[in-house]
Amino acid sequence: MKLRELAHSRTGDKGNTSNLSLIAFDPGHYDHLKTHVTEASVKTLFAELVKGDVVRYELPQLGAFNFVMKLALGGGVTRSLALDAHGKSLSSALLDMDIPEPSA
Repeated sequence: MKLRELAHSRTGDKGNTSNLSLIAFDPGHYDHLKTHVTEASVKTLFAELVKGDVVRYELPQLGAFNFVMKLALGGGVTRSLALDAHGKSLSSALLDMDIPEPSA
């Protein structure tokens, strides 16, 4: 199933760092997302873009995660030649990730 069926996402940027939030529609899916949307899986998904570390911050009270991706925006908005220098489309790409369906 696509991640977008269980969560929504927003993207932000600061310099050459991209910040992705992932928020479960149903807090009951938090542990499932925690298991399947890891630092490693996000780093793999964005391997061609992210040249630095990916750090996941967990916000269980909100049913959410924050992924900070270093060296992810081609040098930052004022240096990048990318069409999406702010990385706003990265949230859509994250939500296109395939994950297993939660057990009923």
